[in-house]
Amino acid sequence: MKYMDINGLKKPLSVLVYGTATPIIFRATKENASDNEKKEAYELLDNVFAAGINVFDCAAHYGEEVLGEWMEKRQNRDDCIVITKCAHPNKWRSRVTSFDILADVHDSLKKLKTDYIDIYMLHRDNTETPVEIIVDTLNQLYHEGKIKVFGGSNWTCQRIEAANEYALKHNLIPFRISSPNFGLAEQIADPWKDDAKWGNGCVTISGPENEPSRKWYVRHDMPVIAYSSLAHGFFSGAFQSREPEKALLVLDGPGITGYFCDNNLERLRRCEELAEEKGCTVAQIALAWLFRQPLKVFALTSPTTQEQLMQSIEALDISLTPAESKWLDLK
Repeated sequence: MKYMDINGLKKPLSVLVYGTATPIIFRATKENASDNEKKEAYELLDNVFAAGINVFDCAAHYGEEVLGEWMEKRQNRDDCIVITKCAHPNKWRSRVTSFDILADVHDSLKKLKTDYIDIYMLHRDNTETPVEIIVDTLNQLYHEGKIKVFGGSNWTCQRIEAANEYALKHNLIPFRISSPNFGLAEQIADPWKDDAKWGNGCVTISGPENEPSRKWYVRHDMPVIAYSSLAHGFFSGAFQSREPEKALLVLDGPGITGYFCDNNLERLRRCEELAEEKGCTVAQIALAWLFRQPLKVFALTSPTTQEQLMQSIEALDISLTPAESKWLDLK
């Protein structure tokens, strides 16, 4: 495993972040979850932790209860970096407000069975809410000791910059991390744009049109926790580039809406070619590509088997030349 530091945290972070939005975790979260379902979830987290991954990503909608129970049972809270999120919209309103941020943090702390959150993130943004209100509220939680580092998931670099300019001007703690979509596949549409439960407002820095955003992250040395870096299974190896019809059967709705297009099929074909040449999997090539980018990047992954877990870790050591990286991205 490889690790990096983030300003504001004393512990180094594994560059692979474990996302708890998995079927195994969801099953263990049910009110009527069986002992076997809970045991399966705890064993999954045991394996992830034993492999060297110490960063766990959850949210009010997923993972908090199970992660909290597991940390309590294993007595390893101080060895883990916990990421959770607040202010996700619902079908009635956006919820990017001071009230909702403060309410959500107390729910999260209770579910996680902890008195602090290492990384606290706004799950979505609402540009009608002034950044001053958000920064002031997050600084309040920071000074109360409830959160250590904060940032935005699905925030544009322009909004982050505005928030940090305000923080600098008023001697406040700034946003120190961001979690947009980032990966080899370009995101052609908001994956959840038609989903009443998850809402929209996703932000991506993938694809040729978002190169200015990527340069902003490099220029500001802002760490990125890249979600959907394998494009919702597009690079899972479950179908091949010559099987677009099968792709439509394998991918879920967000995978089709967000990533199914000719350019991404060509990227997949090139991953297949390079994977055969290097003796690895398509998913490993796509993950290796991510870590060869000039950004300070952490990859959000959710393997559920020991084989998938080890393949993700092995991808960190796969060598890609600058020419290969450009070729994979159709450059």
